[in-house]
Amino acid sequence: MRIAYLDCFAGISGDMFLGALLDAGLDPQILHDATAALSLGASLKIEKVDRSGISCTKVHVLEGGKLGEADSQPHTHDHFQDQPSTTTHTHQPKTQHLHKTGHPHTHEEEHSHDHTHGRSLTAIRELIQSSSLVPEIKSFAIRTFELLGSSEAKIHNVDIEKIHFHEVGAVDAIADIVAASAGIHALKIDKWFCSPLNIGGGMVDCAHGRFPVPAPATADLLRGLPTYSAHVEEELVTPTGAAIIRALSPTFAPQPQMRVLQIGYGAGTRNSKGFPNVLRLNIGDTTDSTQGSVAVLETAIDDISPQILAYVTETALAQGALDVMSTAVQMKKGRLGTLITILADDDHVPALEQLLLRETSTLGIRIHHERRSCLDRAHTTVTTPYGDIRIKIGSRDGEIFNAAPEFEDCRTAAAKHNVAIKTVQQAATSAYLQTKR
Repeated sequence: MRIAYLDCFAGISGDMFLGALLDAGLDPQILHDATAALSLGASLKIEKVDRSGISCTKVHVLEGGKLGEADSQPHTHDHFQDQPSTTTHTHQPKTQHLHKTGHPHTHEEEHSHDHTHGRSLTAIRELIQSSSLVPEIKSFAIRTFELLGSSEAKIHNVDIEKIHFHEVGAVDAIADIVAASAGIHALKIDKWFCSPLNIGGGMVDCAHGRFPVPAPATADLLRGLPTYSAHVEEELVTPTGAAIIRALSPTFAPQPQMRVLQIGYGAGTRNSKGFPNVLRLNIGDTTDSTQGSVAVLETAIDDISPQILAYVTETALAQGALDVMSTAVQMKKGRLGTLITILADDDHVPALEQLLLRETSTLGIRIHHERRSCLDRAHTTVTTPYGDIRIKIGSRDGEIFNAAPEFEDCRTAAAKHNVAIKTVQQAATSAYLQTKR
């Protein structure tokens, strides 16, 4: 199985992610073609740079032959002061943000906003849909922007379709997200893993005031994900980087047992002394010892509350469990209890064992291995009256055994169009079957 591990010890941003993909061997033409497909007059400049002694790849977005605005904007926050660099572009942009419609502007402000390419989510969605990109790339890019929009709409208490992105809606951010989607699609990774995210520290200037790192949108996007703050007083995770991680939905854990074949370093804009501002990407495959078997952790408890059970289930999945199940059982003295069963790779067993011992009242856990047989998994995307829906496919030796719409896609589409989820599921299934005729 082909797997990838993102080491986010210096956080993550859109340009760092692109640089890491390229440094790990991705064909640059894939990113160039994806950017050109947007018909925004954007292009990419790719160069090798030094970050605290580490040779890595830096990606700049050019608009009309000039650096995109977010990469060339001067900044005013103290912790974003320029650092020595081997490149000529060391300015860090203000954190990405949006602006609510309906807020009063002066003529000068409106004119300025035109130049920052403020775009609504609807406009961005239409821009991507009208491109010549394949459906899988479009779907991931749109999903990433919807995650950004959802977080911003929640923070500002406005409808998601009534907000306008500024930096996030600018050409450079759109190119970052769409190119990242194309790179992810081209790599054909079966499973993504990620380290906890170093968010940095200090303060950051947003559209509506000064906030501690992470900025409000970033903080919402990182909700439920493992994060920490260390080493520098700088913003290390941008909203774009957080949205890409959220859309990618990796397993958060230490690097799994793998045979590393490619390593890539993607450069951030700053070049801080003694702190390599890079994102490291390892690509490889699982080793033979992890094939064909799965670790099973089990414990039966007769005094666990539903709230604790739900928390343990969610935490186990966040810590790398492949699946978590709870079964009603009858225990000694006729007591009703719950059997908790967790499936995991060997690398995740210690953390999951600790979770069960710490968070439940159990006095012991059964751990054993079982042989398993798995179908090859893949996704395709179909177009329905309710938007694009991913179809999860299970196959072996070219024969398809199962195909089902992704529930989260159906739920999002149902909420958007105010229809029943089953209506979206039926439409997606029908569209998929049409492609097989």
